[in-house]
Amino acid sequence: MEAASPDLEKQGFFSPSFYYREYSVQQEIAPKKNNCMKNAFKILLLSLFFVGCQQKIQPTDIAKINGYWEIEKVVFDEGKDKDYKMNESYDYFDIGKDNKGSRKKVMPQMDGSFLTNDSYENVAVRFEDDKAFLDYSTPYAKWSEELITLSDKELVLKNSEKKEYHYKKAGPINLTGDGEKIK
Repeated sequence: MEAASPDLEKQGFFSPSFYYREYSVQQEIAPKKNNCMKNAFKILLLSLFFVGCQQKIQPTDIAKINGYWEIEKVVFDEGKDKDYKMNESYDYFDIGKDNKGSRKKVMPQMDGSFLTNDSYENVAVRFEDDKAFLDYSTPYAKWSEELITLSDKELVLKNSEKKEYHYKKAGPINLTGDGEKIK
């Protein structure tokens, strides 16, 4: 067997303390690697959970969009929210069995009626890549919004600028002369 070089012996490569130092450094690194792996695994699971929990809009759900919707808030791409405490107008959707219809802006009145005008947007529902879209058209423009959430009480639409519009189901405001609500 060949003798070790004197330079290596001076640096302590053959001493027991060198191997102990090397072992303890590896022991310090190992938990950090394990924590990184655990955190990466947790992030992956959470991502899959949120993607898996996103509502898939079915063609049978489209009937739920019909009616009056009051905007609650807009969520911007940067994560900022704009809340709407009170609205002067509602969006009224009327979509038929052929997935075509219209959207109008209406203004609720104290007697339960709505003021409307002749302006409206044609709406067609389109399903593509497991997503649902509302395609709007007027004589002046065409655009689309993705249907993110649709239930009996909640509607969330996302436009091409990644703004999310959160609506709640609304109905007529019926007040009697003394200000009490009529059911």
